[in-house]
Order: sequence, then C-alpha cells, then structure tokens
Amino acid sequence: MSAGRVVVEADGGSRGNPGPAGYGAVVFDAANGTVLAERKESLGIATNNVAEYRGLIAGLDAAAELGASEVDVRMDSKLVVEQMSGRWKVKHPDMIPLQRQASTLARKFDSVTYTWIPRAENAHADRLANEAMDAAAGNADGPEPAAVPSEKTTPAAPGWMDTTGAPTRMLLLRHGQTALSVDRRYSGRGNPALTKVGQAQANGAAARFAGNNGIAAVVSSPLGRAQQTATAAAKVLGLPVTVHEGLTETDFGEWEGLTFREAAERDPELHRKWLSDTSVCPPAGESFDEVRERILKVRDDLTASYAGSTILVVTHVTPIKTLLQLALDAGPSLLYRLHLDLASLSIAEFYPDGGSSVRLVNDTSHL
Repeated sequence: MSAGRVVVEADGGSRGNPGPAGYGAVVFDAANGTVLAERKESLGIATNNVAEYRGLIAGLDAAAELGASEVDVRMDSKLVVEQMSGRWKVKHPDMIPLQRQASTLARKFDSVTYTWIPRAENAHADRLANEAMDAAAGNADGPEPAAVPSEKTTPAAPGWMDTTGAPTRMLLLRHGQTALSVDRRYSGRGNPALTKVGQAQANGAAARFAGNNGIAAVVSSPLGRAQQTATAAAKVLGLPVTVHEGLTETDFGEWEGLTFREAAERDPELHRKWLSDTSVCPPAGESFDEVRERILKVRDDLTASYAGSTILVVTHVTPIKTLLQLALDAGPSLLYRLHLDLASLSIAEFYPDGGSSVRLVNDTSHL
C-alpha cells in the first residue's frame, strides 16, 4: 500500500550535550494529518545533532517502509534543515556519515523538501524524543552537564514567570581585545582588528562552545573585531557566520578614538549630559535611545528567525547591555552601571509570549 505524499516530523535531543540522548519521528498522511507511523529510540550518550540526524533517518526510513513517493520533512533543527537542503556545508566529523545516510534514504523518493519549524510546532516528535531521553537517562551513569546550556535542554522559566513556549536563547558574546580597548578609547564604528590577546580571548570563548551542537546559528555584528571573534566560535561549531547590520556598536561620532578624559575635555557640558541622559548624542554620533530602537528590531528579527533555538550573538558592549536591559525590562541606568569585560558571555532568553529572562551576565570563566 502506497502512502503517496507524507509529512515527516523529527526531533532529537541530549541532556548534557553530550549526555543521555534519544530521538523521535512521526509520519503523517499529508492529505488528512493521520498518523501513519511513529519511531523513537534511546541512543545512550550522544550529542543533540547526532540525535536530530538519527530522528530524521528514522522518519525517512519509516516513510520508505510506507511506500511514500513524496516527503515533506519538518524539523526544529535549523542546522539539519540547512545542511540537508545543501545551503550549509557539513563539517563536523560526527555529522558527515549521518548526513550521507539521510541523503541516501532521501534519494529513494521522487521528492523531499526540508522546512524549519518552531519547536512548538514539532510537539509530537519532541514528545517522542523526550520519552526516549527519559529512558536513556535512566540507564546513564550521570554525565557532566554542558558548560553552556543547549537548545534541547532549555530549562523551564522561573516559577514566578507565567511564560509559555520555548524561548529564543541568545548567548551574548562580546568581542576580544583591540588596540583601542587596551587604551580604553571609545570604539564604535571604527574597525580595529583584534590584538594577539584579543584573538586568544576569541579562541578561549570558542573552546567553551566546542561540542555544543545545540547552538543553531552564529550571528555577528558587521564590524571586523566581532566577526573575527565570531569566526573562531563558528569554526569549532561547524556553522557559518551570519552578519546582522543592526548589531553594530554605537556611533560615537567625533569622540571615536578618544579616551574618556579627552572627550570630557573636548566637550565638557555635552559629555556630562551624555553620561546621564540616553537621548543625548555625541557630536555627529548616535544616542543610546537610538541604539535601543535599533536593538529592539534586532531582537525581533532574531526571535522570529530562530524561534525556540539557541544562537550565539557576537557583538559589542552597548548592544549586549541593551539586550540585557530589554530582557530585564530595566531602566536606562543599567547602561551606565553594568560592566561587561572583553570576550565575556551573557545569556538572555526571549519567549514567544513576550516574557524574558537573564540567565548569565559577564562570565569570563573561559579566559
């Protein structure tokens, strides 16, 4: 009996990344939504992406057994969807044989399409994957937790928050040291490169993310110092760097390259006002209020593009402070009182219902 056109929804996860892992897959009749097959399996200790690929393979295999001719694959793993669609290269050695196996199965059908969906729309496969992970955890020997939480191990919102849905988790990484930051000079739209120390800081941050396959994307400011830092992390993650123009640093205008004292001596009254009023602009520059409007759009873009996923966002002091300010629903004084070190990591989460939380601020344990 031929199933004709079917929809395959698949998911996989790991509690620890690597940790107790499992996958789930479900095949629906595309015409009426009837469930035609379910698959789930515990994998022992594995990573998120291995489990996700195994879920895809199980779903395609089930579709082949049903005699399907056309398959619409829907998954909440942007990495798997982009790699199977041929838009992203497969670099991680653990992923290469799995991608080949999935591609071999896919060639059995007349057509296969791959679509990313939010995790909330992948609930059936997610439930099966979690049942498999529960079984895997029961047989595990207590793996150590990942240094950075992964996309499949997103903790529940704090008990006092009435949030719903899976958040978009942003790992906010400040770029490494430059010559301007050594002398504590205003560094906005200028484009200094990382120093040797700055590159070492970028590499240290990258090492922190190695093996964390729950990160779905690396998004960077267009400025070189951020892109250099992002590239180091993207290399170990096997991901491309996506540039978002809105993540650029504040335009300090005519204060660019000056120290705090030099700017204060040049424009004493304006500088004094700027230090307490977010609507005030440096000469020919950008106010913090203008930055906030820009970062609001960035937040909305990223939460729409990567809904329910974990993403690494590599940018600058003011954009990170502003994203934390938005997540905390805090006043403008936060911008002046919060300190962020070079190559520091902070974590903010934004929920689909408008809720938000901050999980980490200014962590430099990887340096």
